[in-house]
Amino acid sequence: MIDTPPTALTAAPAFLRGVTDTRPRHGDADLPWLRAVAHRVQDAPDVFLSWLEEILGDEEAVRAAAKRSYWHPNGFAKMVLHASADFRIRLHVWPESAEPSRGESNPHSHRWEFASAIVAGEGLHMVEFRETTEGGKAYARYRYGADPANPAALLADGGARLEVEATPHVRRGDVYSCDTAIVHTVRPIEAGLTATVVIQGPHRASTTVVYCEPGETDDQPNGELTETDFQALVGAVAKAVASCR
Repeated sequence: MIDTPPTALTAAPAFLRGVTDTRPRHGDADLPWLRAVAHRVQDAPDVFLSWLEEILGDEEAVRAAAKRSYWHPNGFAKMVLHASADFRIRLHVWPESAEPSRGESNPHSHRWEFASAIVAGEGLHMVEFRETTEGGKAYARYRYGADPANPAALLADGGARLEVEATPHVRRGDVYSCDTAIVHTVRPIEAGLTATVVIQGPHRASTTVVYCEPGETDDQPNGELTETDFQALVGAVAKAVASCR
């Protein structure tokens, strides 16, 4: 076990305790509650930072979190810091680079609702789309989660045309929320370290959609995220959070 300062060990549980204590007593983790948790991250950075420090100081916690995390094909990390029956807390990190990352560049929706808060970097560009019968841009549509034998497979689902519906820019201090009907792309505003905390609710749908430009596919393997990667990335985010308190 790595030694951790006593202040981190005593303060860190406060973040998760505060989250779980506010869970709706009846029903599940709905979108208003997910937004409230995201605001908690923004409003209590010291408590959130202590939780990150506790994770980094616990070899078993690092090992477990790294196993359920991965590198996205477009070069950013998706790390699951906490997983329970009805909600997850994830940390998405775009490392510093020579130019802004492509992020999640294929329009897509989600099977679950989420709310997110920027904790490092300038923020994220979002583009939200909707299908249209006229105009817009042509895409090949795929269905994710439709193959019982391989839930991670993308199954072709015809073609579609998409037009831009909104272009929200989410910056530090903002909370972005998304339900299962929203189709969007996400990319960092700047090339520096960018990180967002994602509070994910339970699955609301069995499948979701991914749109690819004709001739392209999003069916790319995720990359392994090592314990060393996890420690370096979470450490960089913790440093960024500490510098902005």
